[in-house]
Amino acid sequence: MKKLIKSLLALLMVAALALTTTACRSNNDDEDGKGTFNPNGELKDANVKVGLICLHDESSTYDKNFINSMYRALNNLGIKSTNLELCTGINESEDCYNKASELAATCNVVFADSFGHEDYMIQAAKKYPNVNFCHATGTKAHTEKLNNYSNAFASIYEGRFLAGVAAGLKLNEMIEAGKCTAETAVMGYVGAFPYAEVVSGYTSFYLGAKSVCPSVTMKVRYTSSWYDFDKEKAACEALINKDKCVLISQHADSYGAPEACEAAGVPNVTYNGSTVSKCPNTYVVSSKIDWTPYFEYMIKQTVKGEKIATDWTGTITTGSVKLNTIGKKAPASGTQKKIDEVKAKLLDGSLKVFDCSTFTVNGVHLTEYLADVDDVAPLYTGETNVIKTDANGVTYFDESGSEFRSAPYFDLRIDGITEINE
Repeated sequence: MKKLIKSLLALLMVAALALTTTACRSNNDDEDGKGTFNPNGELKDANVKVGLICLHDESSTYDKNFINSMYRALNNLGIKSTNLELCTGINESEDCYNKASELAATCNVVFADSFGHEDYMIQAAKKYPNVNFCHATGTKAHTEKLNNYSNAFASIYEGRFLAGVAAGLKLNEMIEAGKCTAETAVMGYVGAFPYAEVVSGYTSFYLGAKSVCPSVTMKVRYTSSWYDFDKEKAACEALINKDKCVLISQHADSYGAPEACEAAGVPNVTYNGSTVSKCPNTYVVSSKIDWTPYFEYMIKQTVKGEKIATDWTGTITTGSVKLNTIGKKAPASGTQKKIDEVKAKLLDGSLKVFDCSTFTVNGVHLTEYLADVDDVAPLYTGETNVIKTDANGVTYFDESGSEFRSAPYFDLRIDGITEINE
């Protein structure tokens, strides 16, 4: 009897452990009468099931942003939240394919939120051609050419640039107050991996800061993980204590870096979510992608039976690129006014984030660059010239260009930024 009880307890412990790492909230027990698509373009309790696959859960600022956006989209469309099957803790492995296949049995459209999910989503799309599969940050939809597989991203480099402007203003304030000098105005950046998405993000952030604080430089440390509180905290502490950085930003998903900044009294610019409640003394501002517009579009196209764009890029205009409310204590005076001024220039096209006149690579301004837009194994070599000149004669790197792909491909290491590899 004791052996039986021990065995049952062991099984319960294993089950409990599984639930802590992978959870799927199925809502197939919804009541009758979900409604149909309204011809006037509005959805009212539509008979559509949506699957959302997340790498982590709400404890990750990255995944929480997707989850909140999905619930907003469903609410805006008049669709019950019970029409969503939310699956969290899905690894970038065969687990994703298995979960996508499982969702294909009940869902009309399935979305996955992490870069490493892509190959498994493509595999599922090929097996289930009557279900739409959509993926954030992916690079392969335009080369796979599947009718039911799509990539989506946003011009978050514009949001990063605006956040960088806020950082630059803070540095100017610190210089004026004697807390640092123009020469020691060094920012630190906690990055996950040296991928184009991260490089594009930290470069646009740096260029935003440099546009108002010309002497700024930046140092980057990687954690080799999208979400690791301890590694992100340690990288941030190294940037502050060892690299003498006086302001920190990050492309990492835990509260590790912001909390390290709060403890050290170092200003922090976050990503995806505001940390004003956890870090009231050091939070400056946060940029994020609001996925609500894309989710609304994705669901509407599915209900209408129409093709979802192979590559969809959200912008400031579509409401996809946003800044959270600025902090109460840390931002420099006039921050909101300056952000509004720069945002207006981004909106009217008079300002290009990657204006080639504003940065150099090994001392040279770019006139041509072949980016690896197609991202096809095993070559992974640049094949597409992404340097353009607009009607005003501005030469710029066309990141996430409409004729190319939605996911970032800016992988240049520009002067003024140092990657620290230890």
